[in-house]
Amino acid sequence: MQTKDAGCLYLCATPIGNLEDITLRALRILKEADYIAAEDTRHTLKLLNHFDISKPLISYHEHNKNEKGPEIIEMIKKGYQVALVSDAGMPGISDPGADLVVLARQADVKVTIIPGPSAALSALVLSCLPAQRFVFEGFLPREKKQRRERIQRLKSEERTVIIYEAPHRLISLLQELLEILGDRRISIVRELTKIHEEALLMTIEQALSYFRDKQPKGEFVLVVEGADQTSPHRNFDEISIEEHLMEYVKSGLSKKEAIKQVAKDRDIPKSQVYPYSIGLDQE
Repeated sequence: MQTKDAGCLYLCATPIGNLEDITLRALRILKEADYIAAEDTRHTLKLLNHFDISKPLISYHEHNKNEKGPEIIEMIKKGYQVALVSDAGMPGISDPGADLVVLARQADVKVTIIPGPSAALSALVLSCLPAQRFVFEGFLPREKKQRRERIQRLKSEERTVIIYEAPHRLISLLQELLEILGDRRISIVRELTKIHEEALLMTIEQALSYFRDKQPKGEFVLVVEGADQTSPHRNFDEISIEEHLMEYVKSGLSKKEAIKQVAKDRDIPKSQVYPYSIGLDQE
């Protein structure tokens, strides 16, 4: 596919599970490209073999992007057509493909997109949570302090939040979400488009109990309800504890549940909230 004209970088989406989800255009580009840059060449080779595609592969990942990125750009400037793929879904989302796009733009190299499956959007649509406005967080920081700080920033986020997580870290993440965000609704989506696809809509506390009994397996996307769906007030200093309790009781919580939620919202002991609940009317 090498031409006399300048080459092009094709951002080529690949299936997130079911191989039938690849587009006809993506197959054509992969067949016509001079090279395919892949996050994991062994993984990509399985996809190419399935569709009887044989092309030279370039290993491009987080640990060699500083070296390989400029090399790929130089190849494109010489007229080669390079298709960039991630292990699954859209390249550039939670992988170093985004850095290659920046290099291409800086070098005035043509870049185009071959759209396709996205785990984040697929999970959002399956979640039964508001999808009109949302924010994508991807993988949260692994370092505990940084992760907790990031979750703390999300506490007042009104939009639906999408998070990626590995199975062995799922329970610890749910514990931190419950502690910092409170017990709001969450959709746990795993193994998208695969045989064991599952989308569970529950509260964070229910999800924590569920996965303590059932070992997490597969690739997870967490879709978390926005703050304005959980609490009638974001700045709790603007209302009294009595008013705060009453809002939750009116929303359907029991007095005990309201006390627990107010304590979490204000980061104070339940014993400090309880006196304000005495004589609280429940309708």
